Amino acid sequence: MATLTKLQEQLLKIRHLAEEREAQRKAERVRLNYLDVSTAPVKVDVLRLIPEERARRVRVAAFELKKPQLALAVYDPENPETQKIIKEFEAQSFEVKIFVSSLRGLEHIWSFYKFVLPEKPPITSRVNIEKERVIRLTQELTSLVNVGKAIANFDFGAASVTEFLEIALAGALANRASDIHFEPEEKVVKLRYRIDGLLHDVYAKLSREFYPSAVSRIKLLSNLKINVSDRPQDGRFTIGLPTKDIELRVALAPSEFGEIIVMRVLDPDAINLSLEQLGLRSDDLEIIQTELKRPNGMILNTGPTGSGKTTTLYAFLKSKASPEIKIITIEDPIEYHLEGIEQTQVDEEAEYTFLNGLKSIMRQDPDVILIGEVRDKDTAEIAIQAALTGHLVFSTVHANEAAGAIPRLTDLGVKPSSIGPALNLIIAQRLVRRLCEACKAPEPVNYDIKAKIKAFFEHLPKRVNRADYGTITLFKPKGCAKCNQSGYKGRVAIMELLLNDPDYERILKGESKYELSAERDLEELIAKQAGESELRKYALGQGMVTMQEDGILKVIKGITTLAEVEEITGPIKWGL
Repeated sequence: MATLTKLQEQLLKIRHLAEEREAQRKAERVRLNYLDVSTAPVKVDVLRLIPEERARRVRVAAFELKKPQLALAVYDPENPETQKIIKEFEAQSFEVKIFVSSLRGLEHIWSFYKFVLPEKPPITSRVNIEKERVIRLTQELTSLVNVGKAIANFDFGAASVTEFLEIALAGALANRASDIHFEPEEKVVKLRYRIDGLLHDVYAKLSREFYPSAVSRIKLLSNLKINVSDRPQDGRFTIGLPTKDIELRVALAPSEFGEIIVMRVLDPDAINLSLEQLGLRSDDLEIIQTELKRPNGMILNTGPTGSGKTTTLYAFLKSKASPEIKIITIEDPIEYHLEGIEQTQVDEEAEYTFLNGLKSIMRQDPDVILIGEVRDKDTAEIAIQAALTGHLVFSTVHANEAAGAIPRLTDLGVKPSSIGPALNLIIAQRLVRRLCEACKAPEPVNYDIKAKIKAFFEHLPKRVNRADYGTITLFKPKGCAKCNQSGYKGRVAIMELLLNDPDYERILKGESKYELSAERDLEELIAKQAGESELRKYALGQGMVTMQEDGILKVIKGITTLAEVEEITGPIKWGL
């Protein structure tokens, strides 16, 4: 029977190769490009451009869009129906790039229609800001003071609400705000921006007479109910800039003096980071790059909301992206769109949950899977089975530190005997503010701090390269126009890595300030359901550099301050 199966596989492979050769000859005959689309990434949103029934009937498929270019796979480019579809797209200002494909390749693309959720009413509107106006506003609104002045000088009687919102939105973008807050009080409305994790007052005297018009405009843009003001509403809209689109997630909630509005700014540039730009030390970067080369297993990321987990996992996805492998995500929601990666979104109403979506994804033969969050036992078990059966899986789980992720999985009901073999790496992270490079100032280092830093280095694992740190100089925030007088500009991640590898001691050069655990294998600890403190002790014994220690090393490099690290990780423990 086994011989018969192997023979069938060989015959199927020969048939597939013959189909591709025929498609290639057809492409040469009509002087068009040929592509084996069974290896090409497919964008689910692009599939919507041609209904499934018509795509299968005409034997075509739209699979990628990089405006204005649209990639179209066709079986017979000379078919009149195919020509009709091409002309329809060209009439809509698309630049259609045609690829001749085999029927097998088209079947591969059509299989993704199962991820196309039912059409719903539009959930987002769009505000386009002209290029000249964008340039002028971003040049004028380079500080919170300038944004405040622009609003103070705004003619609320004559100018439109749209113009006011353009100032508020452009000011947020120019100052790298992650959130925009409108907070009504008894007599005025406050406008505040969240920048680098902290809220800043921008303008505190917005007229309460004007505010209802602004609320109505934001509701219209977000497709929310204008006549509802006594309960929370959520929506979103898009700002169309000349070079990119920026999504805003809108949340309204009733309060004593009117509706509070919070708008999350989803700027694609904010997550467009490579592995090298995440701020990893060279030794941690080497570990992560090694784990990303593995063909299977699970990498988990932990940390609270707003700790940069999505940015880190997206950097992992981008490092893996290649035409030779298939990457599929299931997220809730999709906040940022990545080129060359198939992203799907949870939709509870359509019964497309993390669990159901993951089951569907597994039937699509992916190489890499991103699951936005492991929330329940069923999702966790399928994710672990995926990691055990030849897939590389990325996900997040709620835990305060790396060692806490394992007890969290067992609390969800996952068998400890499955966790150990599936797990490759756990990352815990937080974000600390970066010192402003334009104004940071060196500060004297007293004898006590020098002694603590010296002892700190002596107790660090030897894998941390001391040569990277040179002369110790600490810096303090000063404040200037470029950082809105805060002394900080931007944020950087501090991380700790818990690696599951029988050769952990060898990989990390086996040197640590902590006593090695009796168990030489993390899987042994997981199997006996060790608690978080025991798992942490093991990790430290094997050479893990904690988040706080990573933060201290970034202080010594002049990236941040001890006060900032202490604010995020708690009182400094020098390990003495």
